[in-house]
Amino acid sequence: MTFVEELKAAPIAILGAGAVGKAVGADSVLAGNKVHLYELPEFAPITLKNIEKTGITLGGKQNSLYGFERSGQAFFDLVTTDIAEAVKGAKIIIVGVPSLAHDSFFERLIPVLEDGMIVHIIPDNFGSLKLRKKMRELNCDKNVIVGGWTSAPYGARIIKEGGVLTSKMELKYRAISLRGASLPSTDQEVFLESSKAIGSFDAITEGDGVSGGKTVLDIGFSNVNPVLHCPGTILGASVMENFGRIFGGNDRYQYSIYSHAYSESVAEVQYAFYLEQVQLAEAIGVDLLRYPKKNFLSRTSILGPEYMGDDCIVPFDEQFPMAYGTGPFSIQDRYVTEDVPVGCHLYHELGKKYGVPTPVIDSMITLGSVMTGRDFYQSGLTLEDLDLAHLDKEQTLDYLENGQFIEKKGL
Repeated sequence: MTFVEELKAAPIAILGAGAVGKAVGADSVLAGNKVHLYELPEFAPITLKNIEKTGITLGGKQNSLYGFERSGQAFFDLVTTDIAEAVKGAKIIIVGVPSLAHDSFFERLIPVLEDGMIVHIIPDNFGSLKLRKKMRELNCDKNVIVGGWTSAPYGARIIKEGGVLTSKMELKYRAISLRGASLPSTDQEVFLESSKAIGSFDAITEGDGVSGGKTVLDIGFSNVNPVLHCPGTILGASVMENFGRIFGGNDRYQYSIYSHAYSESVAEVQYAFYLEQVQLAEAIGVDLLRYPKKNFLSRTSILGPEYMGDDCIVPFDEQFPMAYGTGPFSIQDRYVTEDVPVGCHLYHELGKKYGVPTPVIDSMITLGSVMTGRDFYQSGLTLEDLDLAHLDKEQTLDYLENGQFIEKKGL
């Protein structure tokens, strides 16, 4: 039995029953995996309600370059709020939750980790660094592989009816390639290979395949959410807030930043944001996904190449109905309340440490703070949160690449 076959023979534990967890879990079930779905007890009454009875039904257009589609009703082998029960027998653990929930899940996961487990964080959003830090704090020395991905394998939405979550989900597209990395990089070959055992990666495995980032920090930089969501939501706020009451018909929930906010001017801001990310990555000595400016000057922006290849361009003069209804519908959406404090603020911190000016990124933090009534400069993710503040460039790269971590003096 090969390594991948051994992984496929064991159940996959999915942590988090939001859109990513449910979609990845259900898709993997339909692909033939045994799947255990776990949710925090405090959220289970909403997110797990009726799941054992109804399962999850996947549908949607699922656009992709190679036409991969998979739909149907999926029933999980186990639905639980007991994390020990969820991970029992599992070789692959998938953490599919927003970055702001990482700590809550990691605190519960670490005590039940076993040697040989492989943890996939989707999307990583600097979660691998947080998990390794928490493992050190809890004196966990289990021999596990930890890594993450730039994004989920698709855009997924849980369909609501009258404000109530249904068992149906719509997939907007399927990625044909994803970028991933492990912490440390010495585990990367095994980490990337293990993705072939995850059914929800089939469109990628059968497409252009996965690619490896230059350390897990590369994966954070390559997450397209901050560079797409923050300028689009903040600069398009007036369109979003007036949609359905002044223009756009009577349905405010048909709004999408891709279809209704993106424009040439917003694209220029997104591209300038991206160039600051490039300068940061190069100053640290890592990398990120590279895009030409032409991909920003498109309604699909740099998300398009993820599922339709590098030639995916939708001119601003054309409509993009596929994205209708994707939101966001409020300035208090995770497009701002997560992507600004996690993505933008960490870039701000790295800019100060490595002497790279980040005026465009900083403007997103300032405007996002004013518009939401929150101080993201105070509450944002810091280098201390990732155990990177006290490390110089050489020490940082040694940790990311080889796992050689130097404790902060005085501790």
